[in-house]
Amino acid sequence: MNTITPDINAAQRRTLRVLVAAQILSGAGLAAGITVGALLAQDMLGSTGLAGLPSALFTIGSAAAAATVGRLSQRLGRRAGLATGYAVGALGSLGVVAAAALDNIPLLFIALFVYGAGTATNLQARYAGADLAAPAHRGRAVSTVLVATTVGAVIGPNLVTVLGDLAEAMSIPRLAGPFMLAALAYGAAGLVLWVLLRPDPLILARTLADDTEGDDVPSLTSAPTSMWNSAVALGTTIMVLSQLVMVAIMTMTPIHMQHHGHGVGATGIVIAVHVAAMYLPSPLSGFLVDRFGPRVVAVASAVTLLAAGITAAVAPTDSVFSLALALGLLGLGWSFGLVSGTTIITGAVPLSARAKTQGTVDVSIAIAGAGGGLASGFMMASTSYAALAIAGGAISLAIIPAIAFFTRIPTRSAQSESPSPIAKADRS
Repeated sequence: MNTITPDINAAQRRTLRVLVAAQILSGAGLAAGITVGALLAQDMLGSTGLAGLPSALFTIGSAAAAATVGRLSQRLGRRAGLATGYAVGALGSLGVVAAAALDNIPLLFIALFVYGAGTATNLQARYAGADLAAPAHRGRAVSTVLVATTVGAVIGPNLVTVLGDLAEAMSIPRLAGPFMLAALAYGAAGLVLWVLLRPDPLILARTLADDTEGDDVPSLTSAPTSMWNSAVALGTTIMVLSQLVMVAIMTMTPIHMQHHGHGVGATGIVIAVHVAAMYLPSPLSGFLVDRFGPRVVAVASAVTLLAAGITAAVAPTDSVFSLALALGLLGLGWSFGLVSGTTIITGAVPLSARAKTQGTVDVSIAIAGAGGGLASGFMMASTSYAALAIAGGAISLAIIPAIAFFTRIPTRSAQSESPSPIAKADRS
């Protein structure tokens, strides 16, 4: 069976190339809601307290989409699931543009919910990068997909002014401009995946597992809880807390900057630094996970998020640099949490239930983001941005006792983990 290995390696390389291309495109769509979503809501609703509502709506939409994309991927493969998710995200982006042009708040809420499908799909793509990866390289495979998002996500916020001018020329409110880019970006990403993601990595992984004595792991319904559910719980907890803290602080930063006289261009720079720090250090996160283990990197996530909260709280209100530093640390802490949590879950769940379980996990992550986005607006309106940032940093420390708790529960060892198709082929 040694002749099978080069085919798997070639399929994995092709999968990563296609995913990277799609993520570069989708990154621009992802950045639109982050950069101007809260500002658009504040402008249309006339309330700072409700400025966190867009983040809550598209993260709730992301939760619904994550479950759907996960189930669709489980049934029909990653290609169908991811392409459909991006198509729905593009439709939501067009809806936001229409709502802004018509000054229609109900339509805005519905469109933001649908737009969340693009966010969910952007994150779900990381799992596809690990389907054919050997266990020792899963962290790096996940990080390769994540880092590709950086290009579009950094370019997108820096086009806010240009896109605003374009929107105005079309008699559309300036703040809807980035969502025009999101529609194009998500649509193109879905097309790339639908046309080029062949062979489908999840379907191929199942086929190879069957050909090399099967997926030798109990099914989702029959596996003892102590065998792998505790690992899923730990990975989910790490990612949920990272997402909650990141979204809460990130969502209110543009509002905080606007209140202190910063323009949309300065906000775009800070958000660009933040998004770059979320995805650009992903190879470092993946390397550290593969070298030192995901639990160590999860602790680093908690410490980094705490540092981000403190830095944001004490940053001078007139200093774009200080806020960019704080948001950069926030993105880095999120990256550590996402890659470590993803690696724990991918290594624990059998192929027979992998995509469905991953989708369910991402529902929890999205709900946490929705709660963080919604609560952040109310907290900032009633207290201050500094109080919000400190509270977020403190919450992140809950990752450490969670690691200690779940480490005491027996989990599947690395030796008992179902080998990847590459590992099986190497032994044949």
